[in-house]
Amino acid sequence: MGILNQFSAIAEKYISRIGENPVYPSDDSIKNLLYFNDPLQDNPVAPEEVLRLLNANGSPATVKSSGGRYFGFVVGGSLPAAMSAKLLSTVWDQNAGLNVLSPVAAYLEEVSSGWLIDLLGLPPKTGVGFVTGATMANFTAMTVARHELLKKTGWDVEARGLFHAPEITVITGDEVHVSMLKALNLVGFGRDRIIRVPVDNQGRIIPEKIPETEGPTVICLQAGNVNSGAVDPIEEICKNKKENVWVHIDGAFGLWAAVSPKTRHLVKGIELADSWGMDAHKWLNVPYDSGLVFIRDQASLLSTISATAAYLPDVSKRDPFQFVPEMSREARGVPVWAALKSLGKKGLAQLIDKNCKSARRFADGLHEAGYCIMNDVVLNQVLVSFGDSETTLKVIKKIQDDGTCWCGGTTWQGKTAMRISVSSWATTDQDVELSLAAMLKAAAEVTKPRKKTKQENKLEA
Repeated sequence: MGILNQFSAIAEKYISRIGENPVYPSDDSIKNLLYFNDPLQDNPVAPEEVLRLLNANGSPATVKSSGGRYFGFVVGGSLPAAMSAKLLSTVWDQNAGLNVLSPVAAYLEEVSSGWLIDLLGLPPKTGVGFVTGATMANFTAMTVARHELLKKTGWDVEARGLFHAPEITVITGDEVHVSMLKALNLVGFGRDRIIRVPVDNQGRIIPEKIPETEGPTVICLQAGNVNSGAVDPIEEICKNKKENVWVHIDGAFGLWAAVSPKTRHLVKGIELADSWGMDAHKWLNVPYDSGLVFIRDQASLLSTISATAAYLPDVSKRDPFQFVPEMSREARGVPVWAALKSLGKKGLAQLIDKNCKSARRFADGLHEAGYCIMNDVVLNQVLVSFGDSETTLKVIKKIQDDGTCWCGGTTWQGKTAMRISVSSWATTDQDVELSLAAMLKAAAEVTKPRKKTKQENKLEA
């Protein structure tokens, strides 16, 4: 088919030249997106022409986040095996909701689930769902937590809803991520009634500040603060929890620390929690959208999420839709399987270690140049201040305009900072050095002493 050859040529050119282009698209490229806004024509357009238009006006306007010099947010690249598997699964065009609709999609989810449980050191009977991302993973976990906690009080939330249901106390740290808050809100726990516990200077929840509760309680912990990379004291909190307390870990990227002997100690005790949420499109480096929810007791996940209908087959094999909120859905287990298969245990650990090493290189280089590193660099996150808020924002803007790399700004415990997140398999030592040089150059240009005017020199004299 001609269009597949056309697509192959476009994809090969895009990937091979990704390092030659600015990381962020130019203003002109973004303006050219207006070409897409034509009135919808009456007659069909050939697929080849549609693809040509999409490439001509779309490709230049992409953020090169799958390359090696994108350090904004926490964005992984796409491993070649995972990207190819995603493309192949698109060609297969499977509805991965039911085993009978796609035996291969269901089976690869089952295989990948076992691998992931083993890699992370979770209980062997853990249930695994393949969702869109950490937000949906947290939402699913909180739905199961609500179901189980209310069930222990004698309340059937699926049958009776939340009206007049026993109250569930929800506790988070002050540095809780917005995706966790969104999930809690969607489940019906409400943002304003959440108890937010003070954190230390790295953003870790302080166990002694967690209040005692009597009724059903959810405690949401973090593995990998989105700014500092810090991990809450999971083991200490889990060991002291009561029977009517559900501990959930939001570990969008930080839970992957468990796969490396060098970082595993940071997430010690994760196996003691009741549920976990994480992304595969972050540190596993599979294409979007791919998240994972883990529930300690698979039966709890199924009793909360599963659905039945007369036309649906009996559940004798894994039906993926029984583990997640969606029914019709893409085959998310395929690229996850491919990423794990291509890397193996050692390769995945090396990916984590390499990104952490690169983060430390950024921190060391910026610190040696006299700039303030605001966090303990324990994983792949670096926070740097170039002075006051205005100066730091100017440096960030200059780095972004330069195009060598891309970093974003953030507010960390009341102070403006630039955040460097190293999350991609594609980041090489050369990418780090080129990016560090660009950062230092931009910072020097913004922070260099201003030359005094003749009038100022006269006044001083």
